[in-house]
Amino acid sequence: MNHTQFNGFLLEGFLNLNDLRILLFFCFLSTFLLTLAGNMLVILLVQCHTRLHTPMYLFITNLSFLEIWYTMTTAPKLLAILLTKDNRISYEWCFAQLYMFHGLGMTECALLAVMAFDRCMAICNPLRYTSIMNERMCRALAILSWTFGFFASLIPTTLTHKVPLCGPHYIDHYFCDLAPLLALACTDTSFTSAMNSSVIGFATMFNLVFIIVMYISIIWSIMKLRSNTGRMKAFSTCSSHLIVVVMFYSTAFTVYATPKGSWPTSYDKLIAVVYTIVTPMLNPIIYTLRNNEVRIALKETIQSKRVTLKLC
Repeated sequence: MNHTQFNGFLLEGFLNLNDLRILLFFCFLSTFLLTLAGNMLVILLVQCHTRLHTPMYLFITNLSFLEIWYTMTTAPKLLAILLTKDNRISYEWCFAQLYMFHGLGMTECALLAVMAFDRCMAICNPLRYTSIMNERMCRALAILSWTFGFFASLIPTTLTHKVPLCGPHYIDHYFCDLAPLLALACTDTSFTSAMNSSVIGFATMFNLVFIIVMYISIIWSIMKLRSNTGRMKAFSTCSSHLIVVVMFYSTAFTVYATPKGSWPTSYDKLIAVVYTIVTPMLNPIIYTLRNNEVRIALKETIQSKRVTLKLC
């Protein structure tokens, strides 16, 4: 079937859990709203408090902005399927969703690598940190991360778009991803799958290796500190970032690095929920609760709001 005859796809969603449809809807809706509120709060706190106008918080703001769009790419359609049972998705929106999802995912890989570089410069070169990580450098690194992610995403999206798809156009997932789409192909997709894996693999592994190298340098510098207090303080500035890296890469590798058919597709969907909905909700919590400067800024904001309300 060619593209001119094709109208759209049908997303299975969580059809096997149809009896729990309403419960799932409210669970995912609550998580979705918390994700939006948490990440928006981080962005507002950084913008409103001058003490947070530092390179680290510039990248955290970028990450929070990314997480908002990341969850917006998949969650609204999932909620619509659960609420209305309308599992149709147009051909255009399906591939737009595919492009946005992987573009944002690869941008997050790059941002996490840039954040590791920032922490490495802060700990390994503290005297030169402000001159190295100046405003111009930080903005350039942020722009480079976004450009890299969305440029790299063009390759798997374009290759998958060119594959002829056969009916029925029934996608065994709750959003359009590479493997479920290629499962509908009329022809052999080994070359396309290999190219997609190569691009995504390079984007993730290059950034992961870079992060590992940065943390080796960080650990080496921390071990040279004489006081335990200094070591703990230095490590505490990296702990939140390290937790986010572990969460992001562990779920990504579980889905994209394991052989296809290793487990039922329902497992893939559940893991996808973790990195598309749960992880974006946890990231602002990790950065807020584990970061003293953000907690202070949050307390000041709450206190100022209380004073304003009393005066009114």
